Amino acid sequence: MRARALAALAIGLAALHGPAWAAPHVVSINLCADQLLVPLADADQILGLSPYARDRLRSGVAAEAERFPSLSGTAEEVLALKPDFVLSGRFTKRATRELLRQHGVRLVELDAARSIDEAKAQIRQVGELLGHPERAESAVARIDEAASRARAAAPSGLTVLPLQRRGWVAGGDTLLGSMLRLVGLMPALGGRSLGRFLTLEEIVARRPDLLAVSEAGGAEDQGAALLLHPALLRLYPPGRRIVLPDSLNLLCGGPSLAGALDRLAAEIGRAAKGR
Repeated sequence: MRARALAALAIGLAALHGPAWAAPHVVSINLCADQLLVPLADADQILGLSPYARDRLRSGVAAEAERFPSLSGTAEEVLALKPDFVLSGRFTKRATRELLRQHGVRLVELDAARSIDEAKAQIRQVGELLGHPERAESAVARIDEAASRARAAAPSGLTVLPLQRRGWVAGGDTLLGSMLRLVGLMPALGGRSLGRFLTLEEIVARRPDLLAVSEAGGAEDQGAALLLHPALLRLYPPGRRIVLPDSLNLLCGGPSLAGALDRLAAEIGRAAKGR
């Protein structure tokens, strides 16, 4: 009787807490996947991260990523780790993805989030896969709270041109476009496109109220130098520029989106006062 009681207790505890070995072990071979895996997984679930996970100019989890192996992204390297599944992007090197599939590796391909709602859905998806849906819901709640703060704090009715290297302007059908609309700004490019390149003349002719630019301040190459052109500096001094660090992952989303929204709202408030 005592043995049966102990066995029943063990089964009950296992059902309640789940065996430790059941948690999946995961590899990420994509920068945006890193931004989801690191904050949502237990440390011992992470077998390796993409080559850019530790890049402080691109990755919002660079400091945390130092704890984990940095992979080159080859299929052979991933296979040697024997993960339960691999997180990748839709545009991660095709040959790598196909080779992993050929060896029976479960591949979870993540689309680029084009809106805040898509970013939240992706957080929930990865949280479920990792066995930590409660962490995902907590991250989504923080994003919703940040979104509410951003709506309340930011002025409305201003136009903004989200200008990146070489004159690339993000369109409305992007995560950045979704964030700008959330805080009441009107993207000067308009429409629901992913974006396109604009010439200096086109940028000046549109005369948006504000520019949204990268944090990088130096003219490292011709692409970055456009942001420092005298015409743009004259029309858009620091007071009329929203400065957004690349490490905010405005292309990736993930739980760090809450911090990105807070930073965006603060920058808009500062720039609006400087107009």
